Amino acid sequence: MREQTGLQLGLRRSAEMAAVFMIGDGLLGVVQPTRHVELWRSDVAAVDGLVRPFAGHPGRRRAYGVLQIGAGLMLASMLRRKGSKASAR
Repeated sequence: MREQTGLQLGLRRSAEMAAVFMIGDGLLGVVQPTRHVELWRSDVAAVDGLVRPFAGHPGRRRAYGVLQIGAGLMLASMLRRKGSKASAR
């Protein structure tokens, strides 16, 4: 099997980290939506703008969390299909 370049490996690792973040953040949003949103509220408008739509709407945050988990799993699944040695395990 062909060896990956350093850049290819770095990109795959970055995508894997993104998938892990999406799955973990989604799971926290499903299990503890209110606490998770309150943690991310901020005086910085750009940061607060990301979580403001979920404040006071735990069902909305849970639904978004399910979408995040699905997207993270899909990303990880796409990485697995690329044919690395690790995907065979």
